[in-house]
Amino acid sequence: MAWDAEDNATMYQVVINEEEQYSIWPDYKDLPAGWRAVGKAGEKQACLDYIKEVWTDMRPLSLRLRMAAAETGTGGEAAP
Repeated sequence: MAWDAEDNATMYQVVINEEEQYSIWPDYKDLPAGWRAVGKAGEKQACLDYIKEVWTDMRPLSLRLRMAAAETGTGGEAAP
């Protein structure tokens, strides 16, 4: 079954990875490696609306940290 074809009864959870990138995942499936739930769950559109509200900077965390280090002149590697 295609992702968009799942029926409206499917409940989802909002998940985030180590790079602070968001996605949704059906709540009846085990989370894939590298992803954790953020505590928001519900119908697909409600989860997507939540992500739209909280994910205001689409850059991966490692890039944001490197850019911040470059701005401050610290130069070193970004912390994980």
